[in-house]
Amino acid sequence: MTTRKESIESGWNLDNSYALLPQTFFTELNPNLVQSPKLIKLNESLATSLGLDIQALQSKDGVAELAGNQVPEGAFPLAQAYAGHQFGHFAMLGDGRAMLFGEQMNPSGERFDIQLKGSGRTPYSRGGDGRAALGPMLREYIISEAMHALGIPTTRSLAIVTTGESIIRETELPGAILTRVAASHLRFGTFQYVAKWGTDEELRVLADYALQRHFPDIEADESRYLALLQAVIKRQAALVAKWQLVGFIHGVMNTDNMTISGETIDYGPCAFMDAYNPATVFSSIDVQGRYAYGNQPNITGWNLARFAETLIPLLHEDYSEGAKLAQAAISGFPEQYHSNWLAGMRAKLGIITEEIEDESLIEGLLTMMEKHRADYTNTFRALTFDKLKDMALFGTPDFTQWHALWKARLSRQQESKVSPQQLMQDSNPALIPRNHRVEAALEAAVERGDYSVMEQLLDVLSSPYAHSARQADYSTLPAQTTSPYQTFCGT
Repeated sequence: MTTRKESIESGWNLDNSYALLPQTFFTELNPNLVQSPKLIKLNESLATSLGLDIQALQSKDGVAELAGNQVPEGAFPLAQAYAGHQFGHFAMLGDGRAMLFGEQMNPSGERFDIQLKGSGRTPYSRGGDGRAALGPMLREYIISEAMHALGIPTTRSLAIVTTGESIIRETELPGAILTRVAASHLRFGTFQYVAKWGTDEELRVLADYALQRHFPDIEADESRYLALLQAVIKRQAALVAKWQLVGFIHGVMNTDNMTISGETIDYGPCAFMDAYNPATVFSSIDVQGRYAYGNQPNITGWNLARFAETLIPLLHEDYSEGAKLAQAAISGFPEQYHSNWLAGMRAKLGIITEEIEDESLIEGLLTMMEKHRADYTNTFRALTFDKLKDMALFGTPDFTQWHALWKARLSRQQESKVSPQQLMQDSNPALIPRNHRVEAALEAAVERGDYSVMEQLLDVLSSPYAHSARQADYSTLPAQTTSPYQTFCGT
């Protein structure tokens, strides 16, 4: 039986405002005990920012808390109910293998969800064992921390604990639990669940909770639900633009994997694009390319439309009028996304001012990159440091012409506090979590118990805009192979 223990020394300062919502939104329960928990990785900088004591978390009691064998004082473990469209098909879902311990109040008074992922079965497990394998949890740690360093809103990873137990997937694998930190785990699917199976009043309670938690500046008047929709659209437009600008492919953009807070969540079959191609898909289950790199903005808009539908009863007492308000708000998403993306692409090319022809200049480069299978990240890095011979495009007639147009464009800019090159250095990462590097780190850790490869990778990924000599080794491309790289949903 999971025990409760005072943990003042650990620095836990837990609340659980979600537990004050209607009980139909969640199920209260305790994590399942694990045999012999062992701390594999602790995010010390994140722990400190949360007000947690690093030494205490590494103690026997601290590890027991991170494994779910002990419940810190103030915690109220629960599994959240939600629904969602999975590859376009609606289904009842929920936290099948994750439990919300509570909300940590950090020294600045900010609130963060603390969730244990892989902590055992819940009523929403749908036949699953509620456990997680070590490899996928390490992947989430690496990618989420890399995204944070890139300046992209994301959930983060506080710790990974192995359970001392094996889980069965295709083979026998070591089990692990990830402690995930988020502004919240409110999903589009949370609203879909309440809209489908709850009452309008429960929907109003959830919307008011989302407003209070994530958008406290929105006036508490009758138009606040439209303002909520508009605010969520704004955050998602900014988020997916940031994904596109670094070549990140989420892999499984179901509506339950989209957050109200605008954070990237659920790092399953995610990966980063090497050669530029909008049709790039890595996920083994995305056989139709629904969530391909180039489709991500459109899918975000589709998901937002599903979220907007849940709010219609709150937007207006007349459903048809509410639907019109929702549609009007959603129709603004493409332009918001495009504006974010265009500003980001200008920055990647050192363009400080705005000209109408900028978009054709950008599209011209991307078209060449696709034609010549040029690496996305390395192309922009080569342009940043004027190392044209490092580019796959170098020497081609179309690039020579494009380069002249780009240089002429830069010459028309007035002097600014930030030089074009500095803007490019700040906008183009030296490296990304290359898929082959991530796989090498996971193989060393899972197969050989060697975590040094992962530690070195995390170190260079922690400052992606440093452009250090050491990072250059991590920007090299994988050896060519006849088998395309594939990722799989983390289990």
